[in-house]
Order: sequence, then C-alpha cells, then structure tokens
Amino acid sequence: MSRPGVRVTLLVVIVALLASGVVAVVGLSVLNGRYAPPAPLPEPGRVSVADGALVDTETGHYRVVTGERGLVVVDAEGTAVFGSRDGRSALAAVRGHVDWREHTGHFTATEHRAAVWTSMRVGRVDAGSDQVTVAGELAGSGQTVPFELRLGTGDPHRLAVSVRVPGADGVVLRVRRDGGEAVHGLGAQFSGFDLSGKFVPVVTREQGVGRGRQPLTMLAEATEGAGGAEFSTYAPVPFAMVGGRRAVALDTTRYSTWDLRRPDLVDVTHWHDEVDATVYTGDRPADLLALRTEDTGRPDALPGWALDGAIVGLQGGSDQVRRKLAALRDAPVAAVWLQDWTGGRRTDFGDRLWWTWQVDRERYPDWERLVADLGERDIRVLTYVNPFLVDAAGRSGRNLFREAEAAGYLVRDQRGGPYLLDQGGFSAALVDLSNPAAVDWYVEVIATEVASAGIAGWMADFGEGLPFDAVLHGGDPEEWHNRWPDEWARVNAAACRRAALPDCLVFHRSAGQDTAATAPLLWAGDQLVDFGAADGMTSALHGMLAAGASGMPLTHSDTGGYTGLAQPLVGVRRTPEVLRRWTELSAWGLLLRTHEGNRPAENAQVYDDAGAAAAFAEQARVFAALADYRAEVVAEAAATGMPVLRHVRLVHPERPWPAGSDDQFLFGPSFLVAPVLEPGATTVTAHLPPGRWVHLWTGTEHGDTGSVSSVTVAAPPGRPAVFFPVGDRWGQRIRDRVVTGSGTR
Repeated sequence: MSRPGVRVTLLVVIVALLASGVVAVVGLSVLNGRYAPPAPLPEPGRVSVADGALVDTETGHYRVVTGERGLVVVDAEGTAVFGSRDGRSALAAVRGHVDWREHTGHFTATEHRAAVWTSMRVGRVDAGSDQVTVAGELAGSGQTVPFELRLGTGDPHRLAVSVRVPGADGVVLRVRRDGGEAVHGLGAQFSGFDLSGKFVPVVTREQGVGRGRQPLTMLAEATEGAGGAEFSTYAPVPFAMVGGRRAVALDTTRYSTWDLRRPDLVDVTHWHDEVDATVYTGDRPADLLALRTEDTGRPDALPGWALDGAIVGLQGGSDQVRRKLAALRDAPVAAVWLQDWTGGRRTDFGDRLWWTWQVDRERYPDWERLVADLGERDIRVLTYVNPFLVDAAGRSGRNLFREAEAAGYLVRDQRGGPYLLDQGGFSAALVDLSNPAAVDWYVEVIATEVASAGIAGWMADFGEGLPFDAVLHGGDPEEWHNRWPDEWARVNAAACRRAALPDCLVFHRSAGQDTAATAPLLWAGDQLVDFGAADGMTSALHGMLAAGASGMPLTHSDTGGYTGLAQPLVGVRRTPEVLRRWTELSAWGLLLRTHEGNRPAENAQVYDDAGAAAAFAEQARVFAALADYRAEVVAEAAATGMPVLRHVRLVHPERPWPAGSDDQFLFGPSFLVAPVLEPGATTVTAHLPPGRWVHLWTGTEHGDTGSVSSVTVAAPPGRPAVFFPVGDRWGQRIRDRVVTGSGTR
C-alpha cells in the first residue's frame, strides 16, 4: 500500500513558523479555498402546468398528478416518492463548468455557475402503460431551456427517472425530504452516519492525511496539497438512503454532488445535460439494499480460508518474514500479506514499493521456496499490485513501463506522452484501462507476474488517480474518472481467472458504481495509526458503516492503520494500545488483516515481543472462533446486500439513536460490538436496541424490551463490549467458545 506523502523539508520550515500563526492562517485559507462547498442553489421555483397537461393518472405501479401541487409521483402505499413539495419544482438545471485541480491523487473541484434555472413549466404529459413523459421548460436567470422527464413506472419498488435538458451543463434532481429525514450512504464516508447538513461530492480521490485533524491537515495541505477534508474518500457511490423507506441512485460515473444543507431537500447535481436515476422504495433499509444488490450484481462470497484466521502483513525479505512469523506461532494465521514482494524504496513519507510487479530477488531470493514452505503449514501468501507502472531502468527483469509505452498502453497527457503523475518522491503512469488491448496485456502481466506460483491473491491498490485532463484511447476522462475503480476491479478479477487461482482473494480501496459486484472485498483506506475520528481508527469504523449503507457489504480495515509521521508537532506513531484495540475491532468483523504501516520501525507491531504476540494471538483465536458464524453472515451479505458490519439504524430505523451509536456496530444479526475508541479507556457505553441483551464476557443481561437503552460496561484490554440478544442461537455458542472455552465449532 502506498499513499503520496508529506515532504519533510517543507514541513520543518512550516513547523518553525507555526508559533507565529502564519501557517494556521495560510493552511486554513488553503483548506477553505480547495474544499469549501459552493453556495447552495437558489430555492426551488414554482411549477406551472398548462391546461392540456393537467393529469391524475394511474400508470404502471404509480399515480402521477400534475396541478396546483406541481408534479407528484405517488406509490401504491400513497407515499409521494418523487416530485414537487408545495408546488415547488423537483428539477433545476445549471449552465457553467467545473474546474479540477489535482496533486498526488487529491482532486478538488471549483464550480462556476453562469445561469441557474429553478422554475418549471409543464407543457405536455404523455402517459403510457409503464412510462410517463413530461415535457416543458425550466426558467431562471432571465432565460428558459427545454426539458424532458421520463418516468418508468413498471416496477413497484423502482421508479426510473430520466431527465434531459439540452443546453444545460448540469441537471439537478431536487429530492424531497419529509420531516428532516436522515440521509445515509454515498459510499465510504468517514464522518457521521447521518449526512444531513452536509455537501458531499461524489468523486473518487485520495482521502488525505489528517482530514481535519489540526495542525496536521493544514501542514499537509500547505506543503503537498495532501491534507484532505471531511468528504475526501477513495470509495464514493452515488447512492443514498433518504429516510428508512426510500433511496436514490444515479446511474452514472460522471461527477455529481449531493447537497443536504436544506432540511427538506436533497439537491443532486449531475454535471451533464442528462441524468438517469432510480428511486427505490421499501418497508425497511434492508429492502432498499436488496433491491440495489439485484441491480448492481451480487458479490461473490469470500474464500473460506480468509474467514478462519488472521492475515498478517509482513515485509523485509525472506529471513525477516520467517522470523516475524515465528513470533506468532500461537496465533491462527491463514495467510501472510507481503506487500514488498516487488522490492522497496525509501522516500520522505516512509517505506514505499517498487511498482515493477516482479519478485525482488535480492529481498526474496528464495521466493518459491518461501511460498511452498508456508503452504505446507497451510499459510497462504498474498502480494500487492496497482494500476501504475514506473520506469525501472537499471533494475533487472522486464521493464513493464517501457513495454506499455512502446505498445501505446499508457494514459497520455495533452502533449501525447505518458501522463507521469507525482507519487511523492517518484513518478508513475497509469495503464490505459479504456484500451481493450492494454487491459488484456495487463491482465496477463498480473496473472503471470503478480499471481506467481502458489500465491492466493493480492491487494489491488489505488484506482482513483485518473486526471480529468488525461487523453484516453477510448473515452472521456470526465466519465472515466469515477469509472476507473470498477474497470481496475474487473482487470483483477480477470487476472484471478486467467491465473486459475483457486479461492482467489483480492481486496481494493477504491470503489465505483458497480464495485459491490466487481470488487466485493474493500478496505477502508489509509488511516493514521491512532484512535482519531478525523483520520484514525474511529474514522475507519465510520467509513465501513457508511459503505455498508451504500451497497458495499464486505468491508474491513488495515488493523493498526497505515500512516505514521515523524515530524515535530504532527508526528503520529502507533502505540501498542492502538494496535491492540484495533485488533479487537477487527476480530469482531469480516477480516483480521494487519499492516506494518508506512514506517514499520517506528510503529508497534504484533510480533514486537512476547506480550504483543500473546495479545494478538488471543484476538486471532477470537476471530477464528467466529469463523462459521462469519461465513453465514458473509453468505447473507452476498445474497441480500445487508452488510456484515451494520449501523443500528439499518436494522432499527424507526428508533431515535444517540450520537454515540455511530461508534458501535452490529456484526451480523447476532452481536452488537462497542469497541474502545479512546486512549486509556477501560469502560464503554453501548446503546442497545430494544430487547434483552447478554454481555458476552459476564453473562449479565441488560436492555429494555420496549426502547433503546444505554449501558456502561467494563472493557479492559482484550475484552471489547460485545452483546447478543437473549436466546440468540449463535450468542451462547460463541460465548462458550471465547469465554469458557467449552464450545466447539
């Protein structure tokens, strides 16, 4: 894994200025300028309806009404699912453009609006058996533009909405919110679960270093443009639940924004002159996720071996891997993940990799023997790859960069040469995934080089870096930028098939429109190695819960985080406490996969000493004890879209939940987990759904049968707060295994 970094030299200079307040002013100005949302659109204008367009018609599974209330679409339950509120327009359009700025994978947009059309005149309504077409004009800024709205009404739970506004540069769906309904989803978002009051851009990009933690974010932004902000994410998805019974999805890979700053409205702006969307309806969030899963495709279930034991991230060469693994002899280890199999280099940011996608024979001289030896112990080997190539002149082996350049397989810049992108200490170019020949070539490279004999899978990193001014073999970068993660996922899936790897495991950090099916296993990106809510362990949990509400049911995180920093004032080092608590979080989840981080020597590691190894082994045994339960939950997630890690609001949307509910999760249907997310904490307050719940470690019952209740329990190291419903078929079975040791699998 690798994240573009923060340069030491500039940081040292800026730290020296910090005391005078200079950097705080400059950094805050930069952040406000780059990431500040645009002004909200004007209030919706009125809807007027020509006499010949007044209708009240049943068509398909919906009723469409035009008149004094404007244009309203009502489902069979009598609920208005789309259209006007109080005679206001449900559509708007924009003339203007978006300017993009990029540095080391950090993309920020500046919107320019020359005209906004907010009022709607309905001139014609044509109703068929399963479709209604509404045509007319949008007005504003002293101008008018024609529009056509098509409503597909043939499905009782999916209203298809297609809008065309010739002459516009952006189309806006003004989605009604009733009673300040909460909004959830939009991908792996790392802030609170309810996005109300926020402006969320859907653009895949680096998530940043700090993401609001100060002064780190200001320094990272001022030096490298790498600080990020609240809604910087690798994995945004244009799908959001509005309340518990309705969801809206755009069928697009182009840039869109979701403005939730009004309590009665969601303004969804799609920067193109047309947009296709679906409004899903159901009785509960689970229904909405099931519908979405049917449309995007069901993810493949994960190989059973990955659910049975820990995946330990190690590096340093054959001897180091053997030594570190020996320290973990008491832990159930299913695989080792050797990200540096292709060689390492040192940059200002820390340890980085050689992106040559061939075994480094100096670091791993006995690679085949190492893989075979581990295989004899039933320990699999995972490697690493990404869609970039570097010019590795002077290194032995194939120069894949030169091969791709000669064949025309690289993304080009405006001058026609390879588009070299700064990676924080070196440059690299993307393989052009819009070129079928390049895709086939790279599938073969991964299948023969990365998937070397005996390995079981790899991390498929990046996927978010396509510049908006790139020149592609076939396609528009405006459309392909958010599409890139899906195409990258397809490349890796094809490489697994071509290499004929049984039970292949590939995990991704970037996501697109179809990622739930194309890249079923995601991880939450590159967090700081601390507890923080802005960019640490807490943010990883928030991101996984939001992803789960977005149709991405299989997620996990780097256990221990990734980004450590050595600079004065902003330095971050992983402590043994952070590592232990993060391991507890992962043990009660989908995957327990550790990461040494970008600065391994400065971070606590699971193999450091006997105490660290014993603590890790204890939690790895808990993870293994949950294997058959986990397999059942994964199968459910793959079939229904209901995530493995679930925010309580997905299961109990009708209940009021305190803010602290964002910091806990349901692990499948049987367990509620409230992890320790603060340094030094030895107690945790959990918010229990209605019913009686058993505290796993003590057997004590808690809860209220009629309402949400809060309970504070002891949570010493190794004992996160875990509860299960009284009488649950899995609860007592798992308690017997992990507490008394009397249960069997």
